[in-house]
Amino acid sequence: MPPRSTPTARQQRLGYELRKLREQSGMPVQQAAALLGVDRTRIPNIESGRFGISAERVRTLAFNYGCPDTGLVDLLAAMAQERARGWWEEHRGLLPPALLDIAELEYHAVELTTSTTTHIPGLLQTEEHARAVFDTADPRLPGPDLLARLSLRLRRQEVLERDVPPLYESVVHEAALRMQFGGPKVARAQLDHILGQSERDRITVRVIPFAAGGFPGAGQSFTYVGAAVPQLDTVQLDSSHGSMLLDSDMQLRRYRGLLERLRALALPVEESRDFIRSIAQDL
Repeated sequence: MPPRSTPTARQQRLGYELRKLREQSGMPVQQAAALLGVDRTRIPNIESGRFGISAERVRTLAFNYGCPDTGLVDLLAAMAQERARGWWEEHRGLLPPALLDIAELEYHAVELTTSTTTHIPGLLQTEEHARAVFDTADPRLPGPDLLARLSLRLRRQEVLERDVPPLYESVVHEAALRMQFGGPKVARAQLDHILGQSERDRITVRVIPFAAGGFPGAGQSFTYVGAAVPQLDTVQLDSSHGSMLLDSDMQLRRYRGLLERLRALALPVEESRDFIRSIAQDL
């Protein structure tokens, strides 16, 4: 199997977790390669995501590394077995890889929690709102690029339409709800859409009002992506320079704590719905 020229974030994460297990065990690269009967250079390539690895070999390495967490090993083995191309691969070469990594993360998530200050979360945006947001890009997006990004954003939302979608929670600031991308009519439709989505069983929307004052992480949008085991959680940060993925134990603890502080500032669910309705009625 030839090496991957551009491994996805998920492929890189599998390699990173295998490297972390090896380093924690104290096993050198040469010994790990001997376990698999491969050249020593294969191990760094597996650990960087450039080479794939079978589920059986993942289990062989994990056993010899002395990993006691069977849930983690099972999930790593399942990741290694993934061979089918995800729908987002249709956009590879058309859009930045970081955008495709977001779609891949959401697709495999068990839970998704977003915190946004000035933008409606992508998974809750209407087509008209999303188009208006992309229209504000600087420099201006060429027509084909805008359509490709719009197509990806709308397709990502299908994760919430599955028979058993991930649990989804959005903590959104009042500022984002009052931004009128596309004008009052589009903004009103967008708020109505959020209200409709918030009534669904596995979707929760809570609002941080201006009256809450200052809050931690102000101005920063992020998504906490929960996996089947917490060791494989990921934080996805949004910025004007692109997306960034964080997955170290310390970073995950930090953002879990940040979410708890944001939840404490947000209105309860029913009050949040009433608050959104009042903004919509003023438009």
